[in-house]
Amino acid sequence: MPTDLSKILRKKRNDILELWMKQQLQDEGLREDLISNVELREQSEELLDVLLKTLTAENLTHAHSDDFEPVIEILSGISISRAKQGFSPRETGVYIFSLKDALLSILQAELKDNFQDLFQLTLGLNKLIDHFSVNTFETFIKGREEVILRQTDEIAEISTPVIRVWDNILALPIIGTLDSSRTQVVMENLLQEIVDTGSSIAILDISGVPAVDSLVAQHLIKTVSATRLMGAECIISGIRPEIAQTVVHLGIDLSNIVTKATLSSALRHAFTMLQLEVKKVTFKEK
Repeated sequence: MPTDLSKILRKKRNDILELWMKQQLQDEGLREDLISNVELREQSEELLDVLLKTLTAENLTHAHSDDFEPVIEILSGISISRAKQGFSPRETGVYIFSLKDALLSILQAELKDNFQDLFQLTLGLNKLIDHFSVNTFETFIKGREEVILRQTDEIAEISTPVIRVWDNILALPIIGTLDSSRTQVVMENLLQEIVDTGSSIAILDISGVPAVDSLVAQHLIKTVSATRLMGAECIISGIRPEIAQTVVHLGIDLSNIVTKATLSSALRHAFTMLQLEVKKVTFKEK
């Protein structure tokens, strides 16, 4: 009569858990700053219980069986969580592979006198846990990609601040390269701020843009056009000599746009447009 794998593993559940925990805690790379031993035990206990509950002699060799969906669901949750917490792929790999080591060690001890069954069940368990490992890595990478995308959006948001420098005057200092997606963020932020503040002048400062090519110029012209549709006028400042030469060399027509060399000169021009006068006042000492 074939050995009942699930029966053996369920009977040895506590031994498996303790051995698995021991192997995880012995790992020098364990990040105790990211997860406590209590949390690690709870996480491991939940996964092991679901695995032992779903594992049978019939589905051992069918890793893609729907029976294992609860296991995959828990592993996916753990992978996503670890990716967001800052665990490395290696640390996540150690988690799942140390479970395999614990299962095989217990199985080997229990079937040391039944080599044929031990070989077959070891083979099945190896393939099953390897399948779980591949799924875990795929989910981990997906989780890490989500983190990177979120951080990219946050950086784009931070790098395009719209500043209200005066009544009716907004300034948007642009730092770094302008591409299509970033231009969209710049445009959306600027137009929304125009709506919120009712400002009539926007200054786009490109002092922090390393180079201007035809593509960047097109992005700027689109932003200026959209600003005008909102009833505001746009000034581009931060035109350095080398950028001016590049614009002329590329034949880019910015003649319909007010351009200034510095942010201060653009602000001075904005004051003139609004018929504002800023004077230096000297206070007399008492």
